[in-house]
Amino acid sequence: MMKINFSGLEPTAPLRGEPSELFDGISNSPSFAIPNTTNFDGFQKEAIQMVKPAKGTTTLAFIFKGASQSVKKIIEINPYMLGTMAGGAADCQFWHRNLGIKCRLHELANKRRISVTGASKLLANILYSYRGMGLSVGTMIAGWDEKGPGLYYVDSEGGRLKGNRFSVGSGSPYAYGVLDNGYRYDLSVEEAAELARRAIYHATFRDGASGGVASVYHVGPDGWKKLSGDDVGELHYHYYPAEVAAVDHEMTEVPVA
Repeated sequence: MMKINFSGLEPTAPLRGEPSELFDGISNSPSFAIPNTTNFDGFQKEAIQMVKPAKGTTTLAFIFKGASQSVKKIIEINPYMLGTMAGGAADCQFWHRNLGIKCRLHELANKRRISVTGASKLLANILYSYRGMGLSVGTMIAGWDEKGPGLYYVDSEGGRLKGNRFSVGSGSPYAYGVLDNGYRYDLSVEEAAELARRAIYHATFRDGASGGVASVYHVGPDGWKKLSGDDVGELHYHYYPAEVAAVDHEMTEVPVA
């Protein structure tokens, strides 16, 4: 470590009435320690990297006949409502917890659960008031209320969209490719869960920033229920070999000119 000395500055005078012996052996020249480095730009970049928020994920949710489903990085807001995380992990967790508190207060004050529409609008209004302040939030609010299933996309700029299916995160383009191809409104719960797992697997396989566990939840009139939580590394052995075998078979049948 090295120190910067300010001996050229005017020394600090003792407080009035204090005996001078209290200051014996104490330097009046203020100084502070800084890292022993000659590369201040590099040190600054390292410091920024240490506090860089965690990013990189893929989430999706969709409504099908009698239910809605969300996959991966799911936050349980209340027994009938879920939120997904994409963006800065700290931002998403904090504001989802904050939303859960406000939803509970609404329930206590009004003697009934808040609607999915109301909860998503509440979150959008909160995030809109903090727009331009560096928040990184891309979330879906999925739940069941008196009107049935509800699904909304909300971002850190206060944007809010209602839809039947969404995918958010760095791997969402790959997930959309599978989701759009296999989605039907009349899917069974088992078919919907399989479609969601397959979409998340392909997103994590193609997107280097996505990975971990594909958590599948089913939301119905009686609340949400977790169906499965599979490591995407294990899903690779379930989905990938069949596709490779099919491609190899097609290549062997191509006639040689």
